[in-house]
Amino acid sequence: MNSLRIGSLELASPVVLAPMAGITNVAFRTLCRELEIARAGSVSGLYVCEMVTARALVERQPATLHMTTFGPTETPRSLQLYTVDPETTYRAAKMIVDENMADHIDMNFGCPVPKVTRKGGGAALPYKRTLFGKIVAAAVRATEGTRVPVTVKFRVGIDENNHTHLDAGRIAAAEGAAAVALHARTAAQRYSGTADWDQITRLKEHVTDVPVLGNGDIFAAQDAVRMMAETGCDGVVVGRGCLGRPWLFAELSAAMHGVPEPEPPNLGEVTTIMRRHAELLADHHGEAKGMRELRKHVAWYLRGFPAGSELRVELALVSKLTELDDLLGQLDSSVPFPKDAEGPRGRQGSPGTVALPDGWLDDPEDCLVPAGADLMHSGG
Repeated sequence: MNSLRIGSLELASPVVLAPMAGITNVAFRTLCRELEIARAGSVSGLYVCEMVTARALVERQPATLHMTTFGPTETPRSLQLYTVDPETTYRAAKMIVDENMADHIDMNFGCPVPKVTRKGGGAALPYKRTLFGKIVAAAVRATEGTRVPVTVKFRVGIDENNHTHLDAGRIAAAEGAAAVALHARTAAQRYSGTADWDQITRLKEHVTDVPVLGNGDIFAAQDAVRMMAETGCDGVVVGRGCLGRPWLFAELSAAMHGVPEPEPPNLGEVTTIMRRHAELLADHHGEAKGMRELRKHVAWYLRGFPAGSELRVELALVSKLTELDDLLGQLDSSVPFPKDAEGPRGRQGSPGTVALPDGWLDDPEDCLVPAGADLMHSGG
């Protein structure tokens, strides 16, 4: 349970940070890595950059290139692509390897956001089995002869009537993907309800020649241990569980290696972590934008802690590092980590009908590239 090989990559722990739009930038990844080193002694998992659109990368759009920033000591460097057609996929993957932009390429076919699925992208695309295979094959072909593995992440399917994960896993492995990851929800579920870990078990039984990673409802280290024990999966992908808890990866590393988990931080330690996060965001975005980016994290960090509504509002409107210092100084640093801060966090929402292009379900072997979907960008 304590290691994972993905192509040329050897991970000391079978743990992957899920790419999350607007979250897993270089600042957050650096913070997670620093906390894992401080609390567990080393970096043992894989930290994936927030998703970038293949077309925007090929066109060298400045905002997209900025998103691909990695820390000076960050290794392995992992980049996730959102893509809908083989040609652009090949060009993007070739650019990544030729310009040494990353050590690992992940491909996102899990995004359930309506503006993405409505165009046939994200979680809608694996329904088109042949097109899906051509896209994976294009990325693998672009990385041939290099040490950059390609992996694929997808969902159970569009909805309960249209499961695609078994075919997607089989096709991805056949086309040369080094591993596959399953978010054990359908696109219709979005982030609601409970992930169906039985589907991870089914995928692991169906795909035996490459590692299978499980994703969904890992909010504590023991959730990851339980997922691997119950499903037989080779590793875990952790997303919403680390929101406001970037130290979770140190706990995951300990659990995977069978050693005691480090004690959760008290409020004083959390404020120090928040301040470091703000500093890293300011370094990456500039102070003004960095503070705006921090705001979304405030409620996650302070969940369950006694902070008071007025102070929470002020923190959610913070605009300068000095202002942040003043506000954090008003918190009681001795307060221990609260039990009610555990459990699900982040967006959940409610299930709904998946928006799809007209006639999308008529022919799963149709290879027409979805029109306009290559312009989309969102998390999955």
